[in-house]
Amino acid sequence: MRCGGGRPIVDVQARIKQELSAIEAQEGVRILYACESGSRAWGFPSRDSDYDVRFIYIRPVDWYLSIFERRDVIERPIDDMLDINGWDLRKALNLFRKSNPPLLEWLQSPICYAEPYSAAEQIRALSAETFSPKSCMHHYLHMARGNYREYLQGDLVKIKKYFYVLRPVLACAWISERGTMPPIAFETLVREMLPPQTALMGAIDDLLVRKRAGVELDLGPRIGIINEYVERKMAEYEQIAGTLPSSAGDMDSRLDELFRAALHEAWSST
Repeated sequence: MRCGGGRPIVDVQARIKQELSAIEAQEGVRILYACESGSRAWGFPSRDSDYDVRFIYIRPVDWYLSIFERRDVIERPIDDMLDINGWDLRKALNLFRKSNPPLLEWLQSPICYAEPYSAAEQIRALSAETFSPKSCMHHYLHMARGNYREYLQGDLVKIKKYFYVLRPVLACAWISERGTMPPIAFETLVREMLPPQTALMGAIDDLLVRKRAGVELDLGPRIGIINEYVERKMAEYEQIAGTLPSSAGDMDSRLDELFRAALHEAWSST
């Protein structure tokens, strides 16, 4: 199994695994994959950042043999440390068919809490064939424009929100130049998509240092060089997005096979 990589503080990791085990017992599910998403996975957490735990689960066979639509997410109340929710595998695979960026990001998270079955690795193996540059760029553009409009207008702005605009803009740059799913790590996007030793790079590096040091990045003067960059690039990628290809090929039968195999693997011993 691929599960590995970075780790949170040991006692938090233990609590997360306890919560996941409790969900399995309470909901009668098998968790196929669980990981960290959000700022910790992206590489720019603050000292007080919470843990955004996401997982994919599967229910017993009989649950799917019904004429009724049933709830296909599991959510737990958010507390001051943990935000935990997951998707049923059938929901996840339907979103995977549409090249859903949040799911694709989960599957490459550097912080993995559980991967006891093979379903996640099988999905990863198909991801290049289902990847849609067009839909993913639209997703990241929507994210960038929403955060920019809400938080980075005016003379005083929410400084930490620069990360939530820069990251999707740089993801668009990656898609435009390379035509593949962008890496999850913010620093990789910065290093690969921006020229080094520029004033823009210096401004971004300064923000990263301040955020990781626990400096409160709340309201502050707008950073002109970053605003100018993201405004220019968002306009550029709006024009490019419509020209990009969608995903190739029909994967439906293979995803059906993957779903059935996951059911068998998770429940054959019960």
